[in-house]
Amino acid sequence: MSSHPSAYESWTREALITRLSQLESHRKPTAEPLCKQKVFDFSAHPRRKIALKFTYNGADYSGLEFQKTPTTLPTVEAVLYDALVHTRLIDPATGFEGCGWEKCGRTDRGVSAAGQVISLWVRSAFGQARVRTSLEDANVMDVHPTGLEGDLALMGEWDETPTNAARPATPQATNELRYITLLNNVLPPTIRVVAWSPVGPDFSARFSCRYRHYKYFFSPEGLDLAAMQDAADRLVEEHDFRNLCKLDPSKQLTTFARKILSARLNPAQADGASTLCVLDLIGTAFLYNQVRHIMAVLFLVGTRLEHPSVVDALLNVDAAQPRAPSRPGEAIPQVIPSKPEYQMADPLPLMLWECAYDKDAVSWRTSDGPLHTEGAALSHRDLSNNLYHSVHALHQRSVVQTALDAHFLRAVAAYHAPPPQYFPIDAPGVQPVPSGSVLSIPLGAGTVRRGARYVPLVERPRGDLVEAVNERWRTGKGARQMERKALAAQASGQS
Repeated sequence: MSSHPSAYESWTREALITRLSQLESHRKPTAEPLCKQKVFDFSAHPRRKIALKFTYNGADYSGLEFQKTPTTLPTVEAVLYDALVHTRLIDPATGFEGCGWEKCGRTDRGVSAAGQVISLWVRSAFGQARVRTSLEDANVMDVHPTGLEGDLALMGEWDETPTNAARPATPQATNELRYITLLNNVLPPTIRVVAWSPVGPDFSARFSCRYRHYKYFFSPEGLDLAAMQDAADRLVEEHDFRNLCKLDPSKQLTTFARKILSARLNPAQADGASTLCVLDLIGTAFLYNQVRHIMAVLFLVGTRLEHPSVVDALLNVDAAQPRAPSRPGEAIPQVIPSKPEYQMADPLPLMLWECAYDKDAVSWRTSDGPLHTEGAALSHRDLSNNLYHSVHALHQRSVVQTALDAHFLRAVAAYHAPPPQYFPIDAPGVQPVPSGSVLSIPLGAGTVRRGARYVPLVERPRGDLVEAVNERWRTGKGARQMERKALAAQASGQS
């Protein structure tokens, strides 16, 4: 029977310590755990270089790129990296650099991708004894990185715990690891790996890419599509796009020449099932926020607040090498050496659709062999992990949500009239803009910029020249960053 607490009130400190020691000595020893977590030894496994193709809904993420500072939403790279660590495909001790991580195209917060690509070295099931194809021949090698200490377990439960004990001493695998299934089992449904390819050791997701294809979806309501296409045509070929991007002085860029291969406005669905249109923009490379700036200007042209020739002016940045008019009878475009002030388009409708590579550089697949051909037999495991089914289910929910939103609008329209439509200006059936009216200029995805007076782009205030912006950053924030790095390196050397 335990003593009443009041019985110890008169005890001295020494007596209490003695009593506690007696009680501690009678405690039963804690039982040893039945099994200890084994440290995963990456050096016991070969690895190979592969490319991963994946999709993600940008609305749920703070962009693609991993950030060292905290973000309000996770980044796509951080979530994908955690999934690769959790499935023991990469060694967290060596980080992004240790696996040779490279991405094809950076997307910002809110921007989605259906064909993003990364390249990296991952764990492989194949040992040295396996006979490999010519494409795979140079892509499997033994490595000896430092061991993984503990399991980060940042994602959900994995159905097969990967331990060294589960592997035979001399691997004689005939099939590669099911990379897609392993990753999709732990990734959130907003990120899906759709294919992988063996690649050569010199392959780079970024530098081996031949072109990037972006799509920007928009409603054609109130827009002159012919004028927008005229403006888009002027983007094709190589131009200086400094007035159609966001300057990032930390990159210290001095050249802004980029090549656009194609810029076409098309129906979002060829079968006419959707009323949306899409800008299909294909280029070899893109600047920071370039597509959203281009789309903002195309919206201004579509409303007829700007003439298509405004694109010529925005691309005419050097008075020493003036740009000629794109159309006969048009005036010589004004020289605009720095970007006028204007708001870029909304990120939600923007998607990185495709990253294209030479055919001999990649061989996309969903398993160890080539992609399934039509009519090929699927196993029970294939059906249970059917990616099309899961993504189709998400699409069906979106279709239902669209129908609900349409009926919400119908319910509101029964009691509230829509605002007057002034765009495209001077178009047949469109009422003239009354004096003093507030204009709602489209920015995509239902967002607008309102103003009572529209100022043409060539007449707006302009930002500083690129050279001045770079110099200000280099002598300010850049210099402070260099100083902090130097101090950190000095402290590291002294420790």
